[in-house]
Amino acid sequence: MTRENPTPAVRPLTLRDVSEASGVSEMTVSRVLRNRGDVSEATRAKVLEAAKTLGYVPNKIAGALASSRVNLVAVIIPSLSNMVFPEVMMGISQILEDTELQPVVGVTNYSPEREEKVLYEMLSWRPSGVIIAGLEHTEAAKAMLGASGIPIVEIMDVDGEPIDSMVGISHRRAGRHMATAIVEAGYQKIGFLGTKMPLDHRARKRFEGFTEALAKSGLEVADSEFYDGGSALLKGREMTQAILARSPELDFLYYSNDMIAAGGLLYLLEKGIDIPAQIGLAGFNGVELLDGLPRSLATMDAHRLDIGRAAAEIIARRVEDPTTPPGEVVVLKPSIDFGDTLKRVKKRPDL
Repeated sequence: MTRENPTPAVRPLTLRDVSEASGVSEMTVSRVLRNRGDVSEATRAKVLEAAKTLGYVPNKIAGALASSRVNLVAVIIPSLSNMVFPEVMMGISQILEDTELQPVVGVTNYSPEREEKVLYEMLSWRPSGVIIAGLEHTEAAKAMLGASGIPIVEIMDVDGEPIDSMVGISHRRAGRHMATAIVEAGYQKIGFLGTKMPLDHRARKRFEGFTEALAKSGLEVADSEFYDGGSALLKGREMTQAILARSPELDFLYYSNDMIAAGGLLYLLEKGIDIPAQIGLAGFNGVELLDGLPRSLATMDAHRLDIGRAAAEIIARRVEDPTTPPGEVVVLKPSIDFGDTLKRVKKRPDL
């Protein structure tokens, strides 16, 4: 685990900032943002555009509380059905239960526009901090996060520049590490199976690292299969059947997550295929629920619990001591579990 600390603190935005940016009075800005009073459409549009560009979010806490923060930590994640994120939430809760802070969860369904709306609503209640999955956000979301004046921790990924602090693993490095292990085990004809990647940025980065490492060995992904939505186990079976019908010569299948890999494993076992001699396979995430499979799946531990704990620790420290410098970077190092589906040629050190 490595930690760094580079970013300066940010002053929270006020109505005056929006007033100066839009060229109208603070009273008019207030009317527009509260949707009250008689304001021309041209003025309304000017104020809303200025607020969005600055990243200003109105304060919904009324009266005496208007200048304070509430003891809530906004946690914004893509999904609750994906088993990765409940474990992250467990890590966050373990740390915050010893403080006055309470996590409140918003779910984006992997939609950047939905993330923007969830973030806007949660920031309007003036939480004490934000923990948000990923480093990729809309420009408006970045502006809101950057202007919030509270601790922000982006989690799950460190392949990019954080707005404030970030905690996670390098997915590109994880992809490279898995590709190296596969090539060293003697596999040559490799297929990739995963979710559609325009919005699954972490899967995309793993795939980029994976293909980079294959290229250094003079190899490339021989075939690929992608899915969107539906039962991951069923999709894993369907995708595995489809890719092998198309490319029966494949000798290794690399899946973007453990759930679809588990579906693939069950399909291959059903067909009597010798694993890992005839076909090897590996997933990603180290999901404990799959420990009961007929064969132990090769995978990579992504330190989900540790990510949640480290992110919550950053928020708690910053809330307790506002002079704590922002910009902390925590890089966790995953390791490969070879299981029963990836030939082990020699013991490899962790990443």
